[in-house]
Amino acid sequence: MFELTGGRPLRGSLKVPGDKSISHRALLMGALAPGTSRITGLSTGQDVAHTAAAVHALGALLEGGDRITGGSGHLHPSNAPVDVGNSGTTMRLLSGICARFPWSTVLAGDASIARRPMDRVAIPLRLMGAAVEGEPGDGGMAGTFPPLTIAGGGLHGIDYRLPVASAQVKGAVLLAGLGADGETMVRESVLTRAHTEEMLTTFGADVEVSEDRLTTTVRPSELQPFEIDIPGDPSQAAFWAVAATLVPHSEVTIEPVYIGQARACFLDVLRRMGADIEVEMVSGTEARLHVRHTQLHGTDVGGSEIPGLVDEIPVLAVAAATADGVTTFRDAGELRVKESDRIATVTAELTALGAKVDPTGDGLVVTGAAPLSGGLVSSHGDHRLAMALAVAALVAEGTTRIEGWDAVATSYPGFEEDLRRLWE
Repeated sequence: MFELTGGRPLRGSLKVPGDKSISHRALLMGALAPGTSRITGLSTGQDVAHTAAAVHALGALLEGGDRITGGSGHLHPSNAPVDVGNSGTTMRLLSGICARFPWSTVLAGDASIARRPMDRVAIPLRLMGAAVEGEPGDGGMAGTFPPLTIAGGGLHGIDYRLPVASAQVKGAVLLAGLGADGETMVRESVLTRAHTEEMLTTFGADVEVSEDRLTTTVRPSELQPFEIDIPGDPSQAAFWAVAATLVPHSEVTIEPVYIGQARACFLDVLRRMGADIEVEMVSGTEARLHVRHTQLHGTDVGGSEIPGLVDEIPVLAVAAATADGVTTFRDAGELRVKESDRIATVTAELTALGAKVDPTGDGLVVTGAAPLSGGLVSSHGDHRLAMALAVAALVAEGTTRIEGWDAVATSYPGFEEDLRRLWE
């Protein structure tokens, strides 16, 4: 349980944890690369810790907190199911790696993972030649659900078009393609996060990206040991950007975060709503964010920007609840199969605080400017929802109590400490 009473401005600067998406991929690629790689700035969340434990279970050596030694000479079958905890990213990306090797691996996780469909990754891996078996869904739901059993080896390249935009599925197929015979092509209809193809290219893989960035081709190749310093996570920065925008007299600087392909969409939405955000570029893909309080107005959010916003929509819904006018989130059916059904849980918990939120089949309609009042709400075990509710509590009248606050450890265990730092 976390109790929070707002009414105080946020001031100062902070550095958010290392990007979670890049952290996962750095560990997985470090496990594949022969020799020792150095990774600094890893995300401190439990999801990334599960990825580290997973590659260790498969034989990668983790030393000193920032070094990983991998390659085929180290990797071997796990003598027990590999536990991915609550991390869908770990399960999907690791599936692509396990499909490469001529042994059987069981990937399991917590109760939340058991409810998350894995057909999107199982289908292309089966097309490549891997055997991927899972469990039926609760209540007879069709599809493949964890735990997954993957019998790999003997893969061949495929030309695959993603039926649903997913950087995780794209990444799984590309990682499998590194060890397949022939070319593997992944085609997208809209841009998703480009971390996998960017990092594969940087770390020595034979990768080609089309001019429109919608088709990525990987050929059999070996990664080289690398050094990487993980930039700040923009999905975590979004909570502070919204908080500083909503709380009167606030002014916050967020130290450099990654804002590459499909990762800066929340900034576009907030600025479209009238937010006062200065983006100070410090490299080609990293920027320092300066955010000041201002009143927002409603907007329409949907279409091709949604794949870059699924993690940020809960806190953007908080912004919408305080804005003038109506904000519509559409084309976001993916919210139904995250750590919670975020369409249902965001609706229920923001409504409990006095917001006017109406769910739709694939999104939310938020009518803003209703006064928020403190109350008892629940994270539903969803770290993004927990932190979004904390932001709502900052502008609610009275005290808000958030049950299931420990869910924030999934991605941002230092959230509460950073909040106190901005209040000092």
